[in-house]
Amino acid sequence: MCALFEPHYPKPGRWQQPFALETMLRIHFMQQWFALSAPAMEEARHDIPLMRAFAGLDAGNDRMPDETTILNFRHLLERHQLAPQQLAAVNALLSQQGLLLRQGTLVDPTLIAAPSSTKNQAGKRDPEMSQTKKGNQWYFGAKAHIGVNMDSGLIHSVQLTTAKVADIRMTDQLLHGEEQLVIGDGGYHRKDRTFGHTHERQGIRMLTPYKRQAGQGLEAGQRAFNQLLPRLRAKVEHPFRVLKQQFGYAKVRYRGLIKYRVQVEVLFALVNLYLARKRLLMG
Repeated sequence: MCALFEPHYPKPGRWQQPFALETMLRIHFMQQWFALSAPAMEEARHDIPLMRAFAGLDAGNDRMPDETTILNFRHLLERHQLAPQQLAAVNALLSQQGLLLRQGTLVDPTLIAAPSSTKNQAGKRDPEMSQTKKGNQWYFGAKAHIGVNMDSGLIHSVQLTTAKVADIRMTDQLLHGEEQLVIGDGGYHRKDRTFGHTHERQGIRMLTPYKRQAGQGLEAGQRAFNQLLPRLRAKVEHPFRVLKQQFGYAKVRYRGLIKYRVQVEVLFALVNLYLARKRLLMG
């Protein structure tokens, strides 16, 4: 991780002595794990000895990163588009450990709400977010689409859009090209149930629930398949559970898709490490 940031991180000079890169990276990760703003992260670092120890900071040192320094480090990720590279670095590590196999992919999105209030300086909702209807309820915000390894449940692909983008439009971008099987829910349904019409997806089988045709019911085998499919798809829900429950990311925290993309890509890299933590420690 540090190697990704090194070319872009400020170098020590006569008039500036930046904090150690690894210290700032550890602080940024804690900020994501515990869903803290920059001011809250600064306060927590002062109040919680374990956080200081993880960051490699000494309580007796008068000079510690303040909220502006923490904020500027996040802007560094945005300016140099380092978040996707972090996910790639994590996945390279997981591949070396034999945890990312290539046979099959599970695809799924999750909705992440954005503040819908207009009580702000602009008097408007975030113009880069959109709304969509799921069931009988409307949602305003964004979507995180992921492609997950069928065996390990680890994320290999991430695409981030506004809420109104249809799931099926993102399918091709969630595949790495070497899978033989893709499994999705009804939002990814294709009539031919295959990617054969696209030459680079030739021979990839797509499994989605069977849908009833007008005036017709499902056959017994199709009903049985529809009951089995959720068990096959269960692993794709685990990253979303970690994202929203363990890391507390249930709502978009910043205005604008760029900031949203950067944060969620970093979070999914950390989700992969969380899901693989026991196997990595054993290795």
